[in-house]
Amino acid sequence: MTALRYVYAVCRPFRSALQAQLTGVAGAPPKQLTHHGLVAVVSTVPESDFAEAPLRAHLEDLDWLTVTARAHQQVIDALTAVTTPLPLRLGTVFRDDSGVRTMMEAREQDFLRVLDRLEGRVEWGVKVYVEREPTEAAEPTAPGPPEHAAGSGRDYLRRRRMQTRAHEDVWQRATEFAGRLHETLSAFGEEARLHAPQNATLSGASGQNVLNAAYLVPRSDSEEFVELVDREKDDAPGIRVELTGPWAAYSFTGEFAEESEVDR
Repeated sequence: MTALRYVYAVCRPFRSALQAQLTGVAGAPPKQLTHHGLVAVVSTVPESDFAEAPLRAHLEDLDWLTVTARAHQQVIDALTAVTTPLPLRLGTVFRDDSGVRTMMEAREQDFLRVLDRLEGRVEWGVKVYVEREPTEAAEPTAPGPPEHAAGSGRDYLRRRRMQTRAHEDVWQRATEFAGRLHETLSAFGEEARLHAPQNATLSGASGQNVLNAAYLVPRSDSEEFVELVDREKDDAPGIRVELTGPWAAYSFTGEFAEESEVDR
């Protein structure tokens, strides 16, 4: 079976060893491929799955995509623990080592520019959700028995109006809170990115997402950033704040990487 080269990230040379048992996409261990002062972290993948046509078909398979994205992320996480990686987009594949080196040489100045900007920095993700009221979930969807239909119908409509009004109030508070939080965190971080709100069906997260943001923070300031988020979310009853990270700086690498929401 022919093996192709899957590329996870480009880094500057680093001395710390990756975990001995670390595996990546298709179960193969990652290795370092050095070229002109840059390191590409690569592993071998089968052509039967990662050549252009089968890869295009696999990218439409959500189960396959989820497993592959998690394996990709596992290697990026390991790199983030020991260096500052510039993660490449999921499914970056070349024919052989020579193809990877040609790519690195062609984009050398772009890689160096972005790596200089990201050096010593990590990404933190902050999401704000409107929690669903327990009474809303338990509310019946139709009026009561026929013998009490008139009264039950009025009560039902009244409760529905109250629920709608309460939900609109919470949504407004959440939107205002999210704006203030983003302003505060943006002032702390070096850069910030606003992403589209997550679709609950795809993410599996409870509640309605009203803020989906990423912040570029010096690794040395991460503890202070986490404390700042903790302080701000104490004043948000009925609103849930979710902090994730530290991640490789996916949101700040421009054209090199695409945002992945799997396990992030």
